[in-house]
Amino acid sequence: MTMLEIIEKKKLGGELNEQEIIFFARAAANHSVPDYQLAALLMAIRLKGMTDRETMLLTMAMRDSGDVADLSGIPGIKVDKHSTGGVGDTTTLVLAPLMAACGVPVAKMSGRGLGHTGGTLDKLESIPGMRVELSEDEFIRQVKEIGLAIVGQTRHLAPADKTLYALRDVTSTVDSMPLIVSSILSKKLAAGSDAIVLDVKTGSGALMKSMEDSLTLANTMVEVGKMAGKPIVAVISGMDQPLGTHVGNALEVREAIDILAGRVKGDLLEVSLLLGGYMMMLSRKTVTPEAGAALMRQAIESGEGLKKLKEMIAAQGGDPRVCDDPERLPQAAVIRTIRCEEDGYVQAMNTTGLGLAARDMGAGRTKMTDQLDYSTGFVMKVRIGDRVTKDMPLCELHARTEEDADRAAAQVRAAVRIGPEACPRARNIIAVVIGDYAKNAEARQ
Repeated sequence: MTMLEIIEKKKLGGELNEQEIIFFARAAANHSVPDYQLAALLMAIRLKGMTDRETMLLTMAMRDSGDVADLSGIPGIKVDKHSTGGVGDTTTLVLAPLMAACGVPVAKMSGRGLGHTGGTLDKLESIPGMRVELSEDEFIRQVKEIGLAIVGQTRHLAPADKTLYALRDVTSTVDSMPLIVSSILSKKLAAGSDAIVLDVKTGSGALMKSMEDSLTLANTMVEVGKMAGKPIVAVISGMDQPLGTHVGNALEVREAIDILAGRVKGDLLEVSLLLGGYMMMLSRKTVTPEAGAALMRQAIESGEGLKKLKEMIAAQGGDPRVCDDPERLPQAAVIRTIRCEEDGYVQAMNTTGLGLAARDMGAGRTKMTDQLDYSTGFVMKVRIGDRVTKDMPLCELHARTEEDADRAAAQVRAAVRIGPEACPRARNIIAVVIGDYAKNAEARQ
């Protein structure tokens, strides 16, 4: 078997067998074939597609290309959550402490932000002293002791994906459905979870802009999970505006703290409770997601959710006092309120544009080596569907310099459309996929 033979087979639309797919994944992991051959096969997959079985086999081969975490020492069913990426998407920092407070262990490996999307690790590192790199023994011990740990992925987790992901970015194959599915699920399965809840974003700030593509991705991942023996629930949620009102690392930590303290409700809480409800159901803590969400609400009211966040921060070397005094988080040098400057209704937002505005202020990266300014970002004061007047606040900017604030103000204004006609509010939860889409997708108004 040679790489050229595999490329030729897929180029002509053939279905790859298990041995051919394992050869491909191992070659990507150990660099035993040239990048140009890997790239050629990626393009053939992009143009000819893969069956669900091929996608499942590629997912498992990529998972097995490196280490697979062993979480068997942690009692209970371990359920992971993954988002396809968005702006103001702080669900992990809200639902993970709530899950732990409800008795469901959370052993989570997360990533960093790139481009217009934020990363959970970057948000955590805005907390003074916070460590996100733990050994496997430290990681498992912490989850056993306090029920919660959020850390970075090891270098040896799904190394085939690291190679292929970089090649996809420079060969125009990022939008291949089988490659998206195998990339996401190989890392999640390698992280050792027993079940997975996926948050598939759709809209102007999402990887998948159209509902059709989002449904296809959700349904494919659920089906591949089923074939791989892993229960998966996929929630399709809206990204036509930032999920939370706060965008930027320390600002998003502050919003998570406010939610866990019971001071704030809104869209971020709604989506977090739904995702957590399904995590509770998959962990068999509750029979329905609604019952799981109810337990999470109780954990907010009792203060147990915020207590768990404090415990995790302290266990990972951070300053837990930020939970009682968020002013201990990094503070921006320039804080400026910009106004709507016209009467009407907020009709639409370019969420990607808003994410890029935060990135350009120092809250995000254009390449992984960029250094972040954890204090920067903005707080949106309006939502789609709001009636506004010209003197009302549109956004509160947190910037390094006045020049940064000027540029960000222009970017935010360009990303928010205000018009005279009333319009409906953006939907947060659009569908839930739990198997055969035709039978189980739950459309929500």
